[in-house]
Amino acid sequence: MHQSKNSQVVSLDSDMEILYEKACEEGIETAFSRAKQSAARCPFGSAGVCCRHCLEGPCRIAPNGKGPQRGICGADADTIVARNLLTTLIEGVAGHAEHGREIALALLEAAGGHSDYPIKGIDKLYKVATGLGLDTNGKTVEEIAKAVALKALEDYQKQTGIMNWLTLHAQQQSIEKWNELGITPINIHLEISKAVTRTTMGCDADPVNLLLGCLTMGLVDGYGGLHLSTDLQDILFGVPKVVKSKFKLGVIKPDMVNIAVHGHVPLLSEKVVEWSRKLSAEAEEVGATGVNVVGVCCSGNEILMRHGVPAASSFSSQELVIVTGLLEAMVVDVQCIMPGVQKVAECYHTEIITTLPYIKIAGATHIDFHTHEADKAAQAIVRKAIANFKKRDFQKTSNFTGTVEAYAGFSTEQIVEALGALNAKEPLQPLIDAIASGAIRGVAAIVGCTNPRELQDFGNVTVAKELLKNNVLVVATGCAAHSLAKHNLMNMEGLEYCGESLRGVLQAVGQAAGLPSLPPTLHMGSCVDNSRPADLLTAVANFLGVEIKDLPAVGTCPETHSPKALAIGTFFLANGVDVHIGVDPQVSGSKLVTDVLCNGVADEGLNLDKLFGGKLIYEQDPVKAAAILLRRIEEKRLALGLSSNFNPETSL
Repeated sequence: MHQSKNSQVVSLDSDMEILYEKACEEGIETAFSRAKQSAARCPFGSAGVCCRHCLEGPCRIAPNGKGPQRGICGADADTIVARNLLTTLIEGVAGHAEHGREIALALLEAAGGHSDYPIKGIDKLYKVATGLGLDTNGKTVEEIAKAVALKALEDYQKQTGIMNWLTLHAQQQSIEKWNELGITPINIHLEISKAVTRTTMGCDADPVNLLLGCLTMGLVDGYGGLHLSTDLQDILFGVPKVVKSKFKLGVIKPDMVNIAVHGHVPLLSEKVVEWSRKLSAEAEEVGATGVNVVGVCCSGNEILMRHGVPAASSFSSQELVIVTGLLEAMVVDVQCIMPGVQKVAECYHTEIITTLPYIKIAGATHIDFHTHEADKAAQAIVRKAIANFKKRDFQKTSNFTGTVEAYAGFSTEQIVEALGALNAKEPLQPLIDAIASGAIRGVAAIVGCTNPRELQDFGNVTVAKELLKNNVLVVATGCAAHSLAKHNLMNMEGLEYCGESLRGVLQAVGQAAGLPSLPPTLHMGSCVDNSRPADLLTAVANFLGVEIKDLPAVGTCPETHSPKALAIGTFFLANGVDVHIGVDPQVSGSKLVTDVLCNGVADEGLNLDKLFGGKLIYEQDPVKAAAILLRRIEEKRLALGLSSNFNPETSL
């Protein structure tokens, strides 16, 4: 029986409910209160038929067919919806692309001895260099790192050929298919620029061609954003290994200087963690017992995976972390940072510190962060937080003691190593045997966000529990991983939610690897680390000699809010993986677009499921969504000749 959401106001997390009530009582506005106060969603915007791409408008198409059916320029609903979807994807891709570029430049500087970062992931460096076809014989680590960084930056510059990171990670069969469709990306910035061009008025007005452009954006995101960022971060900071840490608001300590790191690019958060430990004595001088760093969003995931730093909040409740009154500073870099955090911080002693020259918030403190002066900036940030400790008003604080233990750090390499404890020669064989026997029915990645318009954690947790009880192996990333961890789905208590055969596999693998069991869901990292489940699927598919599209694997983002999540989903769609989202993708104003994405019959012949083997599934009810995903898993098992519960009469 899934948990009812009727008794909660904003979150399944009771601590967040308490803080939301506190904020309301004190007249403090948060994303949750703004969501409740805002008007109903605009029906035109929700359908994707509102166009603001030129100054002839805004134009909007009447969804019921009784009003205007074309914009001033002549664009119909199909073109407007497809163009708006492409624009949304551009926004998501650009954030991940910039993430990758920042890391590539940091690696180049580290290779030249011009930054404050040592290169820690030596084995990963050699693996990536070899995959790129680079000569490592007789070369120093620094020389190889420089060559890898330059190859990465080439993916932002080359004018012909195919992106290096796509050829490094994609299956050859997929590349051939993408080449045939003309959607294979050349370079990251070029494809983003072309996509922006084609969405402007007077350019691409063919909705099918625009949708092909969406798929190109998905490939740019998956290989130029996700894979490139993850690979280079593993080289700089090391490949994550299993760690045990804690979640929930109890990780914020009333006797310590508390710093929240928030954003996505771990260059900053790595150094804040380092200097929080080095400057502990200075915190003691102002009456604290030390400096405590906690994570918010994906910066939190990054330092959790590599350092075991505890996590306080996902996206939608980021302002409520400040409402504890215990936070001395929230230091941010890029992506998913609500402007509202500053207004909330002004009600307390918390200092919001922005760090990138192109990401600022009015009223916040700004400290420029550059990799060649990373230590200097991190020291300044930690010392600001220490100085703020004496400004704390203890009459306004709320102390939470409850935490939930969680295991994280399940990089692809770590999962393969754990499986290798059962079969050192062929480490993937135990996983494949479990899927073939039906002990594991399939694999699901729960990814993405929390959304203040949705009951926090409800969709993510409900889908996970439904899949687990049906013996589906679940991995998680991003803010969805926060949801699962808070509700005991990343510790051994959560094994009670697993089907018997799945629980047996998790226990066997875990015990062979030196743990009591693997947890019910595996935390694979931040949103760019969606490359990790993709790598796992690629490895399994290559081992079996099939395509990724043939595997009983699905992706789901029940509480999405971000264009980045749609971009990630489009990457998996282009690889033939079904993708579920639980929040309106805003394409219903075009039957053609909906049919192409969701497997209806499109007159123009483009059909994602037929072309790639995967489709978009939009279902708000998480129980119904899980049932659809389970049917798709069983359908793919049947196609592979495995035992299957698939019933054609109930297929979608």
